[in-house]
Amino acid sequence: MTSINLLPWRETLRKERQRQFLSMAGFAALFCLALVLYAHFHVSSLIDGQNGRNTMLESEIKIVEEQIKEIEAIESQKKRLLARMEVIQQLQSGRPQIVHVFDELVSTLPEGVYLTKIKQNSDSLVLEGFAQSNARVSAYMRNLDASAWFADPKLDVIQASESGEVQLRTSKFSLQVKQVNEALATPEQAKEAQ
Repeated sequence: MTSINLLPWRETLRKERQRQFLSMAGFAALFCLALVLYAHFHVSSLIDGQNGRNTMLESEIKIVEEQIKEIEAIESQKKRLLARMEVIQQLQSGRPQIVHVFDELVSTLPEGVYLTKIKQNSDSLVLEGFAQSNARVSAYMRNLDASAWFADPKLDVIQASESGEVQLRTSKFSLQVKQVNEALATPEQAKEAQ
């Protein structure tokens, strides 16, 4: 004989499946929550670590920037000291030169010519004075050109005038001449200068 089960088995099966679904959904929600919390804490720890490294790098950068400023200050001080040393060296090397320049000015001066003003502009001299004639100014320029300490004399102005009771004729002149450094002079000129 066949047996017929009249109990509501479908209802119990549905309730069992619903209970299994709810328990699986709860486990999935807990797993997702745990996964989100883990990701949050992991990312937070990574951010905190990076912030710590950034802070350390910023402090190191400040130290390096201060060192760079010190180095720049030292470099500028070094340049100033080197410029001073160069000026001192030029002054030391040019110290005896002024003696030779004045000696040459006197030795090249022909009779009948006298100077009233000497002005130095870097490596050239402006000489002003009086001469008894234009020929004596020409002789003076030739003597300067032949000197080991001077080169390239150029006449700027020459004015003839008569003065005094005896009517003496004089020529007022102004000329430029370049100074030659002994170190740059030719060997023959250096021998003549000594």
